[in-house]
Amino acid sequence: MTGLPAGFTAIPLAHRGLHGMGVPENSLAAAGAAIDAGYGIEIDIQPANDGTPMVFHDYALERLTGEQGMIRNHLPSTLEGMRLLGSDQPIPTLTQMLELVAGRVPLLIEIKDQDGRLGADIGDLHQRVADALQGYDGPVAVMSFNPHVVTAFHHIAPEIPVGLTSCGFPEKDWPLLTGDQRVSLAAIDDFDPSGACFISHDWRDLGNPRVDALKALGHPVLCWTIRSHEDEATARHMADNITFEGYRPVVGDAAPQT
Repeated sequence: MTGLPAGFTAIPLAHRGLHGMGVPENSLAAAGAAIDAGYGIEIDIQPANDGTPMVFHDYALERLTGEQGMIRNHLPSTLEGMRLLGSDQPIPTLTQMLELVAGRVPLLIEIKDQDGRLGADIGDLHQRVADALQGYDGPVAVMSFNPHVVTAFHHIAPEIPVGLTSCGFPEKDWPLLTGDQRVSLAAIDDFDPSGACFISHDWRDLGNPRVDALKALGHPVLCWTIRSHEDEATARHMADNITFEGYRPVVGDAAPQT
């Protein structure tokens, strides 16, 4: 199993890049701002209609572009021609993002669930991400809420560290999951079978005993999404590193606060 590079626990990770003040999330400008500030970067991946991995969080286009419809129904050329709201920034491809980051800071890639219920109907987005990462020279890791995605990616690209994006999976936030699914996912039962070597966990649920058990076994615990220095101090009692937005954590201050 490939371990998580040290940079992922030493450098705070800018959630969807360092965005705000006219710089949109998951944009090349947000990635460049994070690099300039010395932060790592977390990004999200959705597919265009030909399967091309695009750097975009939502399934629908409206919140981030003002356009109607789903991102997966459009060609990459159409998506690149759109502009993220309030900016001149296009929706980037993963390849464009990799070319920009170029190994300068840790890059954490979340592949969004394509099944709809965190099930096995995951398509080939994980394969397309693995293809894009071939030859990439720099600290990179891949994660997903869907354990099937993590397992499949690990099978085809075992040299790239993988992790599970995790939380308590409350019913109000995950209404399409069965009760048994929520229990199993909250217990992070798929950690070993998926080949994961780390988790990125909801900071509000860091008291989960399974999180403590994984940390005791030496597995890195990242967390999402921190929005203040006060919340960071609380999270660092358990988490080895944070994903953040809306404020600027101290670079290099990765030791737990006591």
